[in-house]
Amino acid sequence: MPDPNPAVLDFLATRRSRPAKTLSLPVPDRAALKPMLEMAARSPDHGKLEPWRFIVLERAALERLGALVAPCGAALGRTPEDIEKADRQYSQAHLAVAVIAVERASEKIPAIEQTYSAGAVCLALLNAALASGWGANWLSGWPSHDRGFVEAGLDLAPHERVAGMIHIGTQTAQPPERPRPDMDAITTWLSA
Repeated sequence: MPDPNPAVLDFLATRRSRPAKTLSLPVPDRAALKPMLEMAARSPDHGKLEPWRFIVLERAALERLGALVAPCGAALGRTPEDIEKADRQYSQAHLAVAVIAVERASEKIPAIEQTYSAGAVCLALLNAALASGWGANWLSGWPSHDRGFVEAGLDLAPHERVAGMIHIGTQTAQPPERPRPDMDAITTWLSA
């Protein structure tokens, strides 16, 4: 018989990301953040390749990234609204962790499985932050998918991509519950 953990089940049944724009100071310090990173690194990792790494972005680094958004967006032909929204993700943030998907050469583990592992790390870090009492949100956005931006701003190598930006801070507002999927519409049961 299974031995359920009611507290974890309740957390998973009710977890809710906090909008990044509502996160404020204080943010976790290095001592508080390190256990969350360790929890995230316990994610499924077929082949033990560790196809991900972390870049912790503190305030000054986020401001530097924000300054790169406008010239990058202009070069890409982005609208002023797109540029302003993307800039706010960095210039108004206090702490974010960039989860970097690192494609490792492997004859056994396809690149897509490595990408899935990096996504699992993003969710695990988000949940670790929320379970630790912080507000958190998983974002990406067009700058994080632009090679010029990530190479200039994060010094990523050609085999690396941003899987997600996990913003962490003190929540200033309780978000309303949002509509959830119709489970019958998205679930197929196969018995044979």
